[in-house]
Amino acid sequence: MPMPELLPAVAGLRLVDHHCHGVVPEDLSRPAFEALLTEAEGASPLGGSLFDTQAGFAVRRWCAPLLDLPRHAEPEEYLARRAELGHAEVTRRLLGAAGLGGLCVDTGYTPRPLLSPAGLARAAGAPAYEIVRLERLAEEVAGSGVSAGDFAGRVRERLAELAYAGSAHERRAGAQHAQSGHPAGLARGGDGRVVGAKSVAAYRAGLALAPERPGHRDLTAAVDRWFTGMRPGVPPRLAQEALHRFLVYAALDLGLPVQFHVGYGDADVHLSRANPVLLTDLLRATAPAGVPIILLHNYPYHREAGYLAQVFPHVFADVSLATHNLGRRAGALLAEVLELAPFGKLLYASDAFGLPELYHLGAVLFRHALSDLLRAGLDEESWTERDAVRIAGMVGSGNARRVYRLPG
Repeated sequence: MPMPELLPAVAGLRLVDHHCHGVVPEDLSRPAFEALLTEAEGASPLGGSLFDTQAGFAVRRWCAPLLDLPRHAEPEEYLARRAELGHAEVTRRLLGAAGLGGLCVDTGYTPRPLLSPAGLARAAGAPAYEIVRLERLAEEVAGSGVSAGDFAGRVRERLAELAYAGSAHERRAGAQHAQSGHPAGLARGGDGRVVGAKSVAAYRAGLALAPERPGHRDLTAAVDRWFTGMRPGVPPRLAQEALHRFLVYAALDLGLPVQFHVGYGDADVHLSRANPVLLTDLLRATAPAGVPIILLHNYPYHREAGYLAQVFPHVFADVSLATHNLGRRAGALLAEVLELAPFGKLLYASDAFGLPELYHLGAVLFRHALSDLLRAGLDEESWTERDAVRIAGMVGSGNARRVYRLPG
């Protein structure tokens, strides 16, 4: 049965991909390609090819035609054509087909060389902004030789330098706000600017973070424990609950929207500690500041995320990473998160990493899921055509532009 055509309001969207990563700027072997296709480390001899997943079949269905192949081309044929075109052309075609109006790129995870935000912007034909990963920034400061006593101040200063990328006066004002602990104005977006921050506390300490801002004594003790445990030649790895909270508050003090990894991820995450309801106390404590907090991915806790987005005024959600991994089931995922999440609280994201295919898959599967949901509502007279156009615009780009203060 052929899939219905997209609603015009969805087909014409220039999506803002509010959470994504760089892609590998080189040709890939089949094992290397499969290792980037899902969250597994690679194909298992016990489980077979990762092309035999929802994501693998989606690549053959949706990406093959963009490489001048028939739908459902065999994996060997697909990878051969990919190599023939070369990574630069493949990236241009796939990111261009995603129909993006902006990208917010998490630059904090680089286990291998990746295309820069500027390179992604050129391939997509859209402006790229940066999301700073808080733990990586703190680890870079810790590795710079700073003393334990100066660590917190230097982190605040560095974060302010990134958040206030305007004049020297603005940067000094931002640093003063950060040192004083008082909220500052929201960071202003612009091509290449830092427009938000991200926490990976879910991977390191879990999401059961205490609600209060860590006091000087607790913060100093946590830094001392961390620095004492460091070994020469081993990169510092932040995994102290109080330090994760410190970083979150440091970003919120600067008005930077904060993203949290939630739920589904690679084998490093302990899924039971990545349920977003564990953040409830922290969300309640941070609500008065009015700075957005965005729950990323969320599967299989997407209904919980929808609830939190409904009841807390500053909380937003997406289903990013899960969209391409669920493939043909992406529509069910979107419908479930929107059971409770207001349409004005859901953002689009691909969480693409490594493969440009994931940019296209995230966009095409999201468009079909959103179009099907809106069409069903129209058929049932749950909303009008005018409402459907407005909802598509909010979810596809408007909400992200509001959260991150992006132009357009």
